[in-house]
Amino acid sequence: MNDASALGVTKFINVGYGNMVATDRVVSIINPEPAPIKRMIQEARETGRIVDATHGRKTRAVIFTDTDYIILSSLQPETITQRIN
Repeated sequence: MNDASALGVTKFINVGYGNMVATDRVVSIINPEPAPIKRMIQEARETGRIVDATHGRKTRAVIFTDTDYIILSSLQPETITQRIN
């Protein structure tokens, strides 16, 4: 547990183009290329559970949240992970 979460303060990370995500909501950060992930993205689009933060760029990371939303980012998964840590 880091100091911010011990104080009840939510930490946000930039996932590209000024878009922010609460780090305590992130469950996983995945590469978008595998077919099962592509199917999950399509299903989320159909049900309105997708947040596209790519600004029209290529999706390079898929962020899954604990609220069942999927966030698309044009940053590499490694870059987002470094920003969380």
